Amino acid sequence: MNETRKKKGVGPRLDGGSALARRWAAAILEVLAGEWTPGDGAAALGVTLPRYYALETRAMNGLVAACEPRTGRRGVRAEKEVLELKKQVTRLERECARKQALLRASQRTAGIQVPVAKARKKRKRRPVVRALKMAEALRKTEAAEPQESTAVNQS
Repeated sequence: MNETRKKKGVGPRLDGGSALARRWAAAILEVLAGEWTPGDGAAALGVTLPRYYALETRAMNGLVAACEPRTGRRGVRAEKEVLELKKQVTRLERECARKQALLRASQRTAGIQVPVAKARKKRKRRPVVRALKMAEALRKTEAAEPQESTAVNQS
């Protein structure tokens, strides 16, 4: 009975990829595992050592990118929820504006004077230390540049 059942493969299932890509991946894994030296890996692939290192870097970047969490259905649900919340915000803003207009109309009919808000002075923004340091550095370079630019203009 067990003989008729297919055995599941042990190890990872690889989908896609050309034969060349699989060969490169195998060689890079051999080098990273310590079975081969980078020179051996480059020779097995028929590329120079700098090209091998470039391929290895690309492979590692691909590995890291593949390990990023997938959004999947959660991402779709989150996007849907964001859209629903935006719709709710616009609906509530319209409702608020409508009720404010009703309040103003009822105040006018009742003859209630609404005090006018006084215009406030704009508060002066405090300087940011990083910005001041950058401005000072720019002034120093600016002070040094006119001497160079006048020398260029005179020639």
